[in-house]
Amino acid sequence: MHAYALKNFTWATIATEKDVGFNLFQMLLKQISEDPQILIFVTALITNVLIVVMMHRYARLFELAMYVYITSGAFIVSMNGIRQYMAAALLFAATAYLLNGSWKKYMVVVALASVFHMSALILIPLYFIVRREAWTGMTFGLLAAGVLIVGLFNQFSDVLFSALSETQYGEYKEFKEGGANIIRVGFYMMPLLVAYWGRDKLRMLFADIDIIVNLSLIGSFFMLISTQNWIFARLAIYFNLYQIVLTSWIVMAFRKKDQKLIYLCILVIYGIYFTYENMFVLGIKYRSDFLIWFH
Repeated sequence: MHAYALKNFTWATIATEKDVGFNLFQMLLKQISEDPQILIFVTALITNVLIVVMMHRYARLFELAMYVYITSGAFIVSMNGIRQYMAAALLFAATAYLLNGSWKKYMVVVALASVFHMSALILIPLYFIVRREAWTGMTFGLLAAGVLIVGLFNQFSDVLFSALSETQYGEYKEFKEGGANIIRVGFYMMPLLVAYWGRDKLRMLFADIDIIVNLSLIGSFFMLISTQNWIFARLAIYFNLYQIVLTSWIVMAFRKKDQKLIYLCILVIYGIYFTYENMFVLGIKYRSDFLIWFH
């Protein structure tokens, strides 16, 4: 918002800066209003409309998916990293291309998303990795690699950030703000444990569940590493939405008579987590000009 208020976006400045698409987007918005609130409003509108539409299409229990989207903290993250979450929403909107194997169309969307946030390019190689059966040797190898990287993080980070030193991400080497909350990582991985237990039933219910599982697994890989440096949690943003879709399906892995209880457990557990994360960890306090009891 600060940059939106101060910068004078022109074709010349846009051409010389990173993430051209988002700067062009801001230049167009400035033709409408100089108020930075329009940037927040329009970006949030585009991002969340795309997410809601896709959740309605792919989530088994839509209302549960939206509840988890809010209580898992994903909605708050979408307002913190609005540029990257907008790119993630564009990629999420291309899920049909990913599931159907329309790689050319998917790559076009990846290219579009990358002009808003260059990290979206990570989905190019991952497209070919996730379109395979879940719970194979690759699955457990990826988890093992995540654990190994956590154990050898100093060596891993030296190699990674040296490779990125000449890019816009080289500055992250200097970040010393610690890692992601281990409880948050546990919540991210919990649906995967249930999905493994009910993998056969889920495959019968949703033919493409393996792709959703693999995307969630890659997100868990980045979340594991993020316990050492929170910046890796930013990469998990691209996979978090698929983890929410998976969460909406795992209820169906249980016996019919148990599904209501599991549904209720998810509501309670995520509700408690939301309260803990926001009130005690992040210290977020809600303020409203209209709901006076929140003052």
